[in-house]
Amino acid sequence: MEATQSLSDLFPTTTAGSAAASNPSELGQEDFLELMVAQMENQDPTKPMDNFEFLSQIAQFGTVDGIQSIEQSISQLSAAMYASQTLQAAGLVGSKVMTDSNLGTLAAGETLSASVDVPAANTGLTLYIQDMSGQLVHTRQLGVQASGELKVEWDGLDDSGDPVLPGQYRISAETEIDGEAQAVPVYAHTVVDSVTVDRSGGGVTLNLAGGDQVGISQVRSFL
Repeated sequence: MEATQSLSDLFPTTTAGSAAASNPSELGQEDFLELMVAQMENQDPTKPMDNFEFLSQIAQFGTVDGIQSIEQSISQLSAAMYASQTLQAAGLVGSKVMTDSNLGTLAAGETLSASVDVPAANTGLTLYIQDMSGQLVHTRQLGVQASGELKVEWDGLDDSGDPVLPGQYRISAETEIDGEAQAVPVYAHTVVDSVTVDRSGGGVTLNLAGGDQVGISQVRSFL
C-alpha cells in the first residue's frame, strides 16, 4: 500500500487574508476534520502518520482559521469605533474648546474668552490683546489673582472704547515675580466649526473658527 499524502500536500493552506466561509471551494473546519480522519483510516500501517506531523497539521489549520476570525472581529470593531467617533465628534460642532494656542477668533457682536494659568506667587496680572500685525489694541489690569485657572473675556473694544474688526487676536498675560516681569500661559477658547473623522484610524480633527485645525487629543478642555 502506498503511503497516504499529508493534508498539507493535498490541500495547501490558504493565506490569512482569504475567508473560507465566503468561498465554497475552500476547506472549512468540518471538511478538514473529515479529511484528517480519512487520512488516518487509510494510512500505511507500516508507515503510520508521525504524531508531530499530525499535531502540526491541526495547529496549522487552527492558526489560519483563528487569524481569519480575528481579522473579522477587528474589522467589526473598527467599524463600530468609527461610528462611535463620528457621533461623538458631531456633537462638538458649535461648542467651544480650549487648546494650547493663545490665538482666539473674535466674531462680530460677540466676546473673545480665554483661560489664564495664574501662578501662585503673583503680584498682579496684566492682560494684553494684539491683532495679527502685532499691534496692541487692548490692555487690562487684572490685579492680584488666586493661583489656578482664571477665565477672562474681552468685549472686542480697544483702549479707546471703539469696537475692533472681527478676526483673530492674540491674547497674552504677564505678572511680576521677584521684581521681574514674567509671561503667564494663556489658552484661548475657540468655537468648533466642523469635524473630520479619519476612516483609516487617524482619529478626529477639529476644524476651528479662524481656520486652525487640532487633533482631539490636543484639546485641553471641552467648554
